[in-house]
Amino acid sequence: MRSIVPMRTAKIGYIVISALLCTLGILLIAVPAFSISAVGVICGAILILFGTIRLVGYFSKDLYRLAFQYDLAFGIMMIALGIIMLLRPGSLMHFICITLGLSFLADGLFKIQIAMDSKKFGIREWWLILALAIITVLFGIALIVRPSESSRVLTVLIGISMLCEGILNIGTMITAVKIIKHQQPDVIEVHYYEERED
Repeated sequence: MRSIVPMRTAKIGYIVISALLCTLGILLIAVPAFSISAVGVICGAILILFGTIRLVGYFSKDLYRLAFQYDLAFGIMMIALGIIMLLRPGSLMHFICITLGLSFLADGLFKIQIAMDSKKFGIREWWLILALAIITVLFGIALIVRPSESSRVLTVLIGISMLCEGILNIGTMITAVKIIKHQQPDVIEVHYYEERED
């Protein structure tokens, strides 16, 4: 039997980090004058944590192989972006916007593929993942193109994007990650016996 600890750790980690994203998003929407340096440090730390959780998820090999299938490359990318943000927390707002925008855009696009795969698997809530992924993609694009140079407007936009990303990940974890205690390993051992003719 395969241990379910990595899958459970990844699922709980996803939900906890996503809840933190939602909380931070709400905070930025409510307090748009929040310190840019603080935003950079917090976002960098969250990206590193999230990237690590994604790597755990990828190697856990959940039952459907849906939610974590792209998380090897994406987890590494998030850790790299998080380190860059921690090294330059007080950098210009456009750097933070582009970094988060690319991260949310890529994740949204991957989740669209996961939604399509979920539909093939017969998961009824596939449309919820698709809808949330499309919204996340749109806000990721908005962060990259930055429709306004006002720091307050951009802070609110970052907050909304984080909220969308958090809700998207929570929705994906709840609907597409199934943990079964007695899940069989991927490799089925088959023993062959050669019959000898006398």
